Amino acid sequence: MKLDMSLVDPIIVNTLREDMPNGDITTSATIPAGTQISGRFLAKQSGRVCGLEVAARVFALVDESLVFTPLVAEGQDVEKGTLIARVEGNADSILKGERTALNLLQRMSGIATATAQAVAMVQGTRARIADTRKTTPGLRVIEKYAVTVGGGLNHRFNLSDGILIKDNHIAAAGGITPAVEAARRATHLLKIEVETETPEQVDEALQAGADVIMLDNMSLEMMADMVQRIQGRAVTEASGNMGEKDLAAVAATGVDVISIGALTHTVQCMDISLKF
Repeated sequence: MKLDMSLVDPIIVNTLREDMPNGDITTSATIPAGTQISGRFLAKQSGRVCGLEVAARVFALVDESLVFTPLVAEGQDVEKGTLIARVEGNADSILKGERTALNLLQRMSGIATATAQAVAMVQGTRARIADTRKTTPGLRVIEKYAVTVGGGLNHRFNLSDGILIKDNHIAAAGGITPAVEAARRATHLLKIEVETETPEQVDEALQAGADVIMLDNMSLEMMADMVQRIQGRAVTEASGNMGEKDLAAVAATGVDVISIGALTHTVQCMDISLKF
């Protein structure tokens, strides 16, 4: 996934506005105008760096004369103490963009790091790690990008991207079969995924012709049984508190995809500092 900066710019602008609605009064009061300085971004813990382009854009929007220089590659794994990037120019401008740049860089790096760790846990199996729509409101584009930098897959980006028939759709439509049939009538271009919780629902989803079957909140034993029952007739996705599960054990059931909401909704930011 490549970042669309036309979608990222509004995030940055709104965040800067939130952080300094009427300027930075501390910097204005204490730093002589025109002071030139150099700042270094330092990794205070090990992890996967993500968001360098976003951090650079923050400073560019604050002051085009600032020079942001990455010292590592996007997606690079670094050890604690590694210098990640440098920013040079007007001290007033750097301080105005500091917190916004750090907040976004730390969160994106935290997501990329968590995703990379999850991917490593299922290495050697057929399972792939995917995100969900449980993202921070307004930050979805950068959070889902960070998942891809961590080696994961993006599930639906939004409700317009695909058909995922969940429990409430099933209840409102009168069952899995009528829901799938209605979806087939609505479009022939999109794959249809159905959320299931029981063997009976799996059977019904298969019979209805679902392309993807979500095995939601099932035990490892049941998941393994359902994978055998499906026998490749549909893509299988393990879901439901996967961030708390032994991912290697989940992957061993034979599922194709493991979707993890915790990659974005409860991730720990990577600790990064900016020092002059």
